[in-house]
Amino acid sequence: MNAKRQLRIPVFDLGCGGAAATTIERQLAATDGVLRVYVNPATETAYIDYDPAETDSWSLARAIEKAGYRAGRPVEA
Repeated sequence: MNAKRQLRIPVFDLGCGGAAATTIERQLAATDGVLRVYVNPATETAYIDYDPAETDSWSLARAIEKAGYRAGRPVEA
């Protein structure tokens, strides 16, 4: 059974450049349990598909902060 979940996390002070989005995408993609990630710099939002058996929403928010950006409250999509 596939227990995939979808999550949105606001990313503050991301800016409009793609380099920051790519940095965050790489950090999240390297996190166990992340199946797919997309960061939209225009909306300052990370969209993540993940396996809740391997990680949780707050761990993913911390991964964004580890990349050097401020994460908002995760919201299940």
